[in-house]
Amino acid sequence: MLRIRQEKSFKFGYTPITTEDEAEDNTLMDFGSLRLAQGQVERLLEKKKEIAILLVQGEVTLRWNGQNKTIKRLSCFVENPWVLHVPSNVAVEVIGVSEDSELSITKTTQTGTFEAKLYYPEECRAEERGKGTLKEASTRIVRTVFEYSNAPYSNLVVGEVINFPGKWSSYPPHHHPQPEIYFYKFYPETGYGFAELGEDVVKVRHNDTVKILNDATHPQATAPGYAMYYIWVIRHLEGNPYKSPEYPVFNTEHLWVTEKNVKIWPDK
Repeated sequence: MLRIRQEKSFKFGYTPITTEDEAEDNTLMDFGSLRLAQGQVERLLEKKKEIAILLVQGEVTLRWNGQNKTIKRLSCFVENPWVLHVPSNVAVEVIGVSEDSELSITKTTQTGTFEAKLYYPEECRAEERGKGTLKEASTRIVRTVFEYSNAPYSNLVVGEVINFPGKWSSYPPHHHPQPEIYFYKFYPETGYGFAELGEDVVKVRHNDTVKILNDATHPQATAPGYAMYYIWVIRHLEGNPYKSPEYPVFNTEHLWVTEKNVKIWPDK
């Protein structure tokens, strides 16, 4: 199942969405949502897996390796994320401070070790991609927290995208062999969009998840009037990490649309 529909709001506590040992459509990652009430505590410790904890919204206190930090995010659509990234065998406590907080939790098997790191919002690379082309039809904000260039020791890549209403992202169509997960939010929450998965297209709504596998192309589009946010996490493959300039691979027949001031219909 490549689209995982979340019909209702997440309950408080941890809700698993994918697991690393799935028999079918395996992304090689544990991915889930952690929702905390004020004063609620979640303890995380993995003996063989690294963990990336991304604050979607709310206010929480993080405790790890003798460190203590309270972090706050009012809107994932407006503000860059906080992300705590820890190796295996590092215990983390997440304590709810606000009445309702939400975090995404990504885990994957990891060998070796590295220093745990809390990524501040100002460390996130935020880019406005697509600007000045296609009459702004694919202008979007791409946020990259960590990837191969600044975390080569990790098996993960973590980032976010903001899709403006009625526009596209992850465009022109591109693909890569490394498995990827998209997790969606909409503003307003009644919004929807569409995810291309190769030759198929699925409708996505608030809190849905899509698995991107088998080197499938995966452009995204959102309905007019609705902003779309999605977390994207990629799992490096052994001996074949996701990194530039090797990846992503763009479909060459559509690359002409990226040329500056290219003429398109109806002006063509």
